[in-house]
This record gives sequence, structure tokens and C-alpha cells, in this order.
Amino acid sequence: MKKLTSLLVIFIFSINILSAQKKTNTDKSGLAIEGYDPVSYFTSPKAIEGKKEFAFTTEGATYHFASAGNRELFKANPVKYQPQYGGWCAYAMGASGEKVEVDPETFKLINGKLYLFYNKFFNNTKKSWDKDENNLKNKADANWNNLLKK
Repeated sequence: MKKLTSLLVIFIFSINILSAQKKTNTDKSGLAIEGYDPVSYFTSPKAIEGKKEFAFTTEGATYHFASAGNRELFKANPVKYQPQYGGWCAYAMGASGEKVEVDPETFKLINGKLYLFYNKFFNNTKKSWDKDENNLKNKADANWNNLLKK
């Protein structure tokens, strides 16, 4: 078990180093939210995978949408639909100010904003966020603003 935990820590640390300079959480091709439709979180509300034929790129990140209509909603107001903290884990941003990968199906809408969370290896950070949301959100906002200044 110690070996697995050590490997997990090294893996997450490596991801954090590689992603430290990126403003938006994207894969190597520039795809955001692992191809999930950012508008669907608000209209469904559930995570729905987008389609390549309904793609749109803004600020170096490509988003996929489930429909042309969702793509048009996004194009009209990207800030409304883009996940907070560049699509990095909201809990990690609040707890430590780190950029940590997310599970696009683990999310929360707060005051019309989308927050994504890490949920792998028996660690659902949304549960921890929910226990101390106000404090973590305030810290995450401050940490994100500090990261944007760098």
C-alpha cells in the first residue's frame, strides 16, 4: 500500500510540474474538460461528452459541444460556461493552490459558475470541498488570482 501511495504522489506531482505554466487545463492537443461540453453542465445539468464536429477554440483551449446550439451559446459568452480556476480541481486550488487534474463528471454549480473536482483512486475531493466550501472557495479564489499574476 505504501508503494501505491508513493507512486500516486509522484504521479500527481509530475502532472503538477508539467501543468504549472498552463492557464487552462487541457490535454496535449489543447482539448479542455476531456472533451465534455461545458454548456451541458448548465442546461442538463450533467456532464455530457461533446463531439469534434461542434468544436470551438478560445484562449488556446478547444472545447467540444454536444450540439451546434450549445457551441453558439458558449461562443456568445465563454466566461459564463468555462470552468473556474482554468478547469483545475477546485478543492486542490483552495487547499494548496495547486493545479490538479479533474474528473469531468465530478462537478458542482455555485452561483452560476462551474467547479470541477479530482475524483480518482478512492479520493473524491468534492466531498471534502462540500464540508468546508466557503473557506475553500475563498482560498481558491485568492490562490487562482495569485497564479494568474505569475
